[in-house]
Amino acid sequence: MGLIKAGVGSVGGVLADTWREFFYCDADVLNENVLAAKGQKRTSERGRSSNTKRDENIISNGSVVAVNDGQCMIIVEQGEIVEVCAEPGEFVWDTSTEPSIFYGPLGTSIVDTFKRIGARFGFGGDTGKDQRVYYFNTKEIYGNKYGTSSPIPFRIVDANLGLDWDTTVRMNGEYSYKLVDPLIFYKNVCGNVEEPYTRDRIESQMKSELLTALQPALAQISEKGIRYAAIPAHTQDLAQALNEVLSEEWTQQRGIKVERFGINSISLPEDIEKQLSDRQMAQTMVDPRQAAAVTAAATADAMRTAAANENGAIGAFMGMGMANGMGGGAAAQMFQQGQGGAPVSPSAYPVAPDGGFGGGMGAVAGGVASAAADEPAPTGEPVIPADMWTCPQCGTNNAGKFCQECGAKRPEVPQPWTCPQCGTANAGKFCSECGSPRP
Repeated sequence: MGLIKAGVGSVGGVLADTWREFFYCDADVLNENVLAAKGQKRTSERGRSSNTKRDENIISNGSVVAVNDGQCMIIVEQGEIVEVCAEPGEFVWDTSTEPSIFYGPLGTSIVDTFKRIGARFGFGGDTGKDQRVYYFNTKEIYGNKYGTSSPIPFRIVDANLGLDWDTTVRMNGEYSYKLVDPLIFYKNVCGNVEEPYTRDRIESQMKSELLTALQPALAQISEKGIRYAAIPAHTQDLAQALNEVLSEEWTQQRGIKVERFGINSISLPEDIEKQLSDRQMAQTMVDPRQAAAVTAAATADAMRTAAANENGAIGAFMGMGMANGMGGGAAAQMFQQGQGGAPVSPSAYPVAPDGGFGGGMGAVAGGVASAAADEPAPTGEPVIPADMWTCPQCGTNNAGKFCQECGAKRPEVPQPWTCPQCGTANAGKFCSECGSPRP
């Protein structure tokens, strides 16, 4: 009885599996959360199909496999990959070891069918074979979140600031990846699965490896001279660096590649952030013109604060004079240096015996620079700002209305006069040309 049953089973099984099959994988099965799924055989739901007793793991010769965009199909026979197709369209398998009388030369198909009956008889009427169709999702997989639970070491290299600091950063954002080699993924990851292989089965491990790879990837970014604040603008470079670091673990072992890497936020420790900001601000002061602008703004603020002195008008004017004397002169020097001139220091101005500025720069009266001081000085001599004056009481150089040291009021500037003897224009008590006293 066993032999008869085996013979009947062999004949019935071969005849049932001789029908040509149609394999497909719907988009709702291979969605954004599924990486691999077994192919489905289409059978009419209205009962019009006669192919109802087929074996699920047998693919007859001439079967059609439909491949959609973003899909890759493989055919596995006895655990070995025998066909691959990633081109959208219809794939016809015409090299199957399971013959079909509906495909190919009829005589050859009939002979091959009887051979399969004999082969199945040796397995008690069973197939003794396993053939499957698998589909893989080759679309970009989005929405994979990451975040550094602990700081990641990062090196700040900035040639402009002369920085080479070892610090840490925290990051969070999203990345996307893509299945670029389904054969490796099948062999090393999913294998002969019956149920769809979903992304959540592997992404926990991938996230851990990604965060580990961020450290050497950020090191590569740093070596390229990309500034810390500019990292979000170089996410593609960071994705490339991650692929280089993860090539062995992901690409070579799993057939997966990082496609895009997005950064929602990246931050340094607060103390390092402040130090970096201070260094950047200090770097701007290297340019004398920028330094002068900053100094002038600070001086203006100081003068406004001094003008609000609660000790009264005299104290306010003294404060304004001090602010202008300390900051205004410095700003003027830096502006001049930024325009190509040599820096000028008020202490470099020669002082005449009468309390004014000497050194061949025009006569002075009452310690106030004359109009001749506005003219360019001879080559090699400093140029005196027109509003600078020397206190007749204590000899301090000032730029405001009151002495910043003793509070003495600035002397009044005498009106210019012309020497009646030689016609020279003067502002002091004596003619600078012939020495005649002022009339």
